[in-house]
Amino acid sequence: MSDRLRKHLRETATISDVEFEKALPYFSNKTIGKGEYFVKQGAVCKYMAFVEEGLLRSYFLNEKGEEITFCFEPENSFSTSYKSFILQCPSQLSIQAIEETKLTVINHQNLQKLYETSYQWLRIGKLFAEKEYIFLEQYASMLNNESAKEKYLRLLKENPSIIQRVKLKYIASFLGVTSRTLSRIRKEL
Repeated sequence: MSDRLRKHLRETATISDVEFEKALPYFSNKTIGKGEYFVKQGAVCKYMAFVEEGLLRSYFLNEKGEEITFCFEPENSFSTSYKSFILQCPSQLSIQAIEETKLTVINHQNLQKLYETSYQWLRIGKLFAEKEYIFLEQYASMLNNESAKEKYLRLLKENPSIIQRVKLKYIASFLGVTSRTLSRIRKEL
């Protein structure tokens, strides 16, 4: 497990060195090449990942078969198909690497063992579940209550590196606008 994950956990929650060291055997490293999948729609998501380096994109297919991006996971973020991971059922979404991505991963069984044996890890799990819920609520609010221009300006402010690293069609999908609308907004700015 990396120093980056240790630092991220310390910034977010309280974890002792002893608890962190005890958890090391439960984690492993994984690299996903650009365009490869962490999980594909229809498969059971067996891992939760911390993004060490790189960038992941979570998306689902709508009724027309179009990819709808709803999340980007850059460095220092967690990624999984939450419903699939928690329930160990087929995923309704896909998670794909936008660029080569290095991950620290833990499988479902090992995470449950950590939760059963460590109050600190159980508390960390709770904090990250709360953060994920807040993100999803904010994202739904943004999609429904902000203009296309406001959505783009928010992304520029909150996650400017995404603009340079991600194809415009994925950004447009994330913002809930067409590529044409996004191009027009970018020209205006």
